[in-house]
Amino acid sequence: KQKTAYEISTRDWSSDVCSSDLEDELSPSAAPRWLRGIFFANLVAQIAIVVTGGVVRLTGSGLGCPTWPECVPGSYVPTARQEEAWHKYVEFGNRTLTFVLGLLAIAAAVGAVAWAISRRRQGRSARGPLIVLAFVPLLGTFAQAVLGGITVLTGLNPAAVAGHFLVSMAIIAGCVVLWVRSGESGDHPRTWLVRPEVRWLGRLLVAVTFVVVVLGTVVTGSGPHSGDADTEARFGFDPRTVSWLHADVVLLFLGLTIGMLLVASVVDAPRRTRTCAWTLLIIALIQGAIGYSQYFSGLPWVLVAIHMLGASLVWTFSIFLLMSLRTRGTIPPATTR
Repeated sequence: KQKTAYEISTRDWSSDVCSSDLEDELSPSAAPRWLRGIFFANLVAQIAIVVTGGVVRLTGSGLGCPTWPECVPGSYVPTARQEEAWHKYVEFGNRTLTFVLGLLAIAAAVGAVAWAISRRRQGRSARGPLIVLAFVPLLGTFAQAVLGGITVLTGLNPAAVAGHFLVSMAIIAGCVVLWVRSGESGDHPRTWLVRPEVRWLGRLLVAVTFVVVVLGTVVTGSGPHSGDADTEARFGFDPRTVSWLHADVVLLFLGLTIGMLLVASVVDAPRRTRTCAWTLLIIALIQGAIGYSQYFSGLPWVLVAIHMLGASLVWTFSIFLLMSLRTRGTIPPATTR
C-alpha cells in the first residue's frame, strides 16, 4: 500500500545530511559526483566571498581600489603610486576572488549542459530545471560584479553595500537548492515528507531568517564600519535601537527553530530534518554569542567578520532545513516504512 506524503521517511538513505545525497546506483538520474562537487564548490565559494567582502569593509579597504573595473585609472592592478597603502591589496584580493567565482560558475553551467546533452544521447531526461539552476551562480556573479562597481562609484553608500550582501544571500540560496536538487532522483513529482503544518513552519522559519539578515545589514550600515578608512557612509538610524530590534527578531528565529525541532520529533519527520534543525540551532546559538560579544566589546572587526560567516551559515542551513522537508522524483522503495 502506498504511503501518504507525510508518512514517507528518508532515514534509510539520507540519515546524516541536510540534503538528499543518494548514491548513484540508487538514483541513476542524480547528477554525477564530479558535477555535484562543482555545485558544492560554488556554494562554499559564495559564502567565502561574503566573508572576504566583509573583511574589505571592516578593515576600511572598501575604496582601496577607488575606481572600477580598474583598480586605479590606467591599471587593473594596484600600483606603487597609490595612496591607499595596504588597503589596495585587500580590496584587490577580494576582486580577484570574484574571478575565481566566475570560473566556478562557468564550470557549473557548462558541466550541467554537458551532462544534459549526454543524458539526451542516452534517451533520458535532460533535467531542464537543474540546468536553469546551474546558471544561478553565473548570473549572480555577473550581477554582483555590477553591484560591486555601483558600490564603489557611490562611495560605499550603505544601501548599495546592503544590496551587495543580500544578493549574495540570494545566490547562496540558489546554490543550496542546486546542490540538493542535483542529488535527487528527478524533478517530478515533488513529494512532501511532512504534514502541511510543518511545511509552513519551515517556510516561516526561512522568512524570519531573511528578516534577521536584512536587519543585520541595517545594523552594520548604522555602525562604525563604513568600509573606507576616511569616509563614513551610514544609515541615519540609532545603532543601539536597530541592534536591539535585530536581537528581538533573532529571539523569534530561535523560538521557531526550537519549535521545528520539537515538531519534527513529534511527527517523525525525516532524520535529515532533525539533523539539519539541530545544526541550525547550534550555529545560531554560537552566532548569538558572537553577536553579543561584538556589541559589548566595541565591534572589533575580527568578531564582526566571524559574525558575517555565521550569518551566511545560518541562512544556508535554514534553506537546507526547508529543502529537507520534501523530495523530487522517484523515492526508492527502501525509504518507506
